[in-house]
Amino acid sequence: MTTTIAQPTTAAVHTEQLTKVYGQGDTRVVALDHVTVDFRRGQFTAIMGPSGSGKSTLMHCAAGLDTPTEGRVVIGQVDATSLNDKALTLLRRRRIGFIFQSFNLLPTMSARENILLPLKLAHVKPDEEWFTTIVTVLGLTERLGHRPGELSGGQAQRVAAARALITRPDVIFADEPTGALDSASSDELLDFLTRCVHELGQTIVMVTHDPHAAGYADRLLQLADGRIIADKPLHAMPGRPAQAAGQPVPAEGGEH
Repeated sequence: MTTTIAQPTTAAVHTEQLTKVYGQGDTRVVALDHVTVDFRRGQFTAIMGPSGSGKSTLMHCAAGLDTPTEGRVVIGQVDATSLNDKALTLLRRRRIGFIFQSFNLLPTMSARENILLPLKLAHVKPDEEWFTTIVTVLGLTERLGHRPGELSGGQAQRVAAARALITRPDVIFADEPTGALDSASSDELLDFLTRCVHELGQTIVMVTHDPHAAGYADRLLQLADGRIIADKPLHAMPGRPAQAAGQPVPAEGGEH
């Protein structure tokens, strides 16, 4: 049964005392240590931290890809930690978008078919106006008939971004989305993600090890030892950066 929780309308995702422990005894590792955080609607948040800091675990638990040991995750107004596997799968399909470093496009499908796949799986008719808006902003109009093997890395990642956006999710989680791209393609994708937030009202949470990539975000969370050690605004106001977009943020906490 879906549990509905009254949450502030500014939070697309809310975690409360989120804890993740792996192993027992001498092998026990606390990957997340009672993390409470809101990912606000219409905001681009970057998460950074050294290897083993818990940044990827936080994203996986917040996105419903991993189960926390303790605490809860609320997506929209639904307590995701109360759901069974089937209901959680449906929630992810309908309310969450994902962009992965490896693109995860189906090689036998065209760009258009890959973008529309989440709607096909959900048996939902595409909104052609929204589809046109996305592919136009992404510059994919001339590539819709191409298969992934016929696209550049930057184009393939933009197809993956369009696929994440097509369901109008509450939040998009991006896991090292620029890791497989060259610098020009990376900047192109990050500029698009920024436009998605400021022009389309999208909520994006991005895990990255790259201070340059994090510089495109509105907000920076820094983790160490499973805890948030810094929560910094990077923009003075929506759409108006306190620093130039893409300017590297300070790599605190041993980030590299």
